[in-house]
Amino acid sequence: MTGEKAVGTNEAGSILHQPRAVWAVAFACVIAFMGIGLVDPILPAIAKDLEATPTETEMLFTSYLLITGVAMFFTSWLSSRIGAKRTLLIGLSLVVVFALAAGLSGNVESIIGFRAGWGLGNALFISTALATIVGAASGGTSSAIILYEAALGLGIAIGPLLGGLLGSLSWRGPFFGTATLMAIGFIGIVVWMKTDTRSSEPTPLSAPFRALANPALGVLAAAALFYNIGFFVLLAYTPFALIPLGLGSAVTLGLIFFGWGLSLAVTSVWVAPLLTRRLPRTLVLRLVLPLLALDLVVAALLIGSAPGLVLCVIVGGMLLGVLNTVLTECVMEATDLPRSVASSAYSGVRFLGGAIAPPAATLLAGAIAPSTPFFAAAASVLIATLIVFLGRKRLRRADGAFVGVEEEAEAISAGDR
Repeated sequence: MTGEKAVGTNEAGSILHQPRAVWAVAFACVIAFMGIGLVDPILPAIAKDLEATPTETEMLFTSYLLITGVAMFFTSWLSSRIGAKRTLLIGLSLVVVFALAAGLSGNVESIIGFRAGWGLGNALFISTALATIVGAASGGTSSAIILYEAALGLGIAIGPLLGGLLGSLSWRGPFFGTATLMAIGFIGIVVWMKTDTRSSEPTPLSAPFRALANPALGVLAAAALFYNIGFFVLLAYTPFALIPLGLGSAVTLGLIFFGWGLSLAVTSVWVAPLLTRRLPRTLVLRLVLPLLALDLVVAALLIGSAPGLVLCVIVGGMLLGVLNTVLTECVMEATDLPRSVASSAYSGVRFLGGAIAPPAATLLAGAIAPSTPFFAAAASVLIATLIVFLGRKRLRRADGAFVGVEEEAEAISAGDR
């Protein structure tokens, strides 16, 4: 175990020495992940200007995440046939087109539909980008994943800030801004990614679905589904909880969630590797997931306090950064499945969990109380904790332990029962 950790240390040291193609994909990742939090600060403005209910407005997240999740299952099939570069470029092109269309829309129903198309483009890009970075980056898997999570954190941090600044002019501004930046990312991939590798054996259409039968990947995907419910309640519902407290302007929400995203980026790049060098990955998950549940409970109890709720958002970002990185590392290391297949299967389930959360949160708030979504999110995160705890024996490989043939067969048999 000590030797394995030492390798991880050396890998992390070379994170900045990467080929140009990796930096081009990482830059585009930043922009792609900006799309997740971009609409956060403008949700109240869209609801007001387009006369939409909070639940209708939250469907901007759901249509995006639902299509992203479903499409994720098919990205490895496509990229193995047409190549990673073409898949990335198709994904970026779709985001540019649908972001522009959303900015030109005149009603919330149209934006919901165009966000679905945006989600399709993001699915093609995000899943392929992770596999591309892991395959092309120097320094090994851990270094590549840290780079990917850094791009995720930076994108999630900049997204709300850009959304707030452009949204203060018009709710259409963030959509046009994203289209412009994605076009720049497209050019970067074309110029810097010179080669376009494709698999010698194309991935079967059923591969991601069959991958979920792998006990380790199945455990991680199930845990991620419930974890992502907590993630997106904190991201998508909190703006509506902050409006009654006088913090509903686009700029204010943008700054709050910039702090959230910045916290996420910092802990994903520096704190998560620090923890996993000293502790098994699954133990980190079992320790940090309950802390996230506690943070959500505190948010529920402080629903009437603006400083308290903002603090919970920032602390939540710190915890989410650790969990995102460690979960991704576990997925990449827990099985011998092709990384593109593991990424597609895991990401598909994870985003489906995120799609459920935003409209469910506003419905619960309207039916019971404004604090209820945070309590429900905390319960969901605790379910994720329980799944990781009960499945810890199947995740030994994610901790760097060698799993023999007999143990692997035994784990698979247990998963089939």
